[in-house]
Amino acid sequence: QVQLVESGGGLVQAGGSLRLSCAASGSISSIKTMGWYRQAPGKQRELVAATSSGDSANYADSVKGRFTISRDNAKNTVSLQMNSLQPEDTAVYYCNADIIVWVFSTLRTYDYWGQGTQVTVIS
Repeated sequence: QVQLVESGGGLVQAGGSLRLSCAASGSISSIKTMGWYRQAPGKQRELVAATSSGDSANYADSVKGRFTISRDNAKNTVSLQMNSLQPEDTAVYYCNADIIVWVFSTLRTYDYWGQGTQVTVIS
């Protein structure tokens, strides 16, 4: 059984910073892409940032220059440093990972989600 557990959400004033962390645990062979999505009330879930190896990443245009994703492959963790937060960043943030697991004698890739963590930015 694989789990993604997030931490680090909260309430912050505009211009402030928060750091989100996500740890994957369970019967993991390896992890491909890890990333963060967010969903604001009444909106669709959207990609915030993702990295396949930790060396390169892609970001939503709205967060470029303010958010930084980092990954520790040895610990199966991914973090999102969020600076210069704005009220429009308010959302539930979800950790996501494509994880390779053994199913009997076969390696399979599954898409996993964390439970979500609330980020609220007040002006």
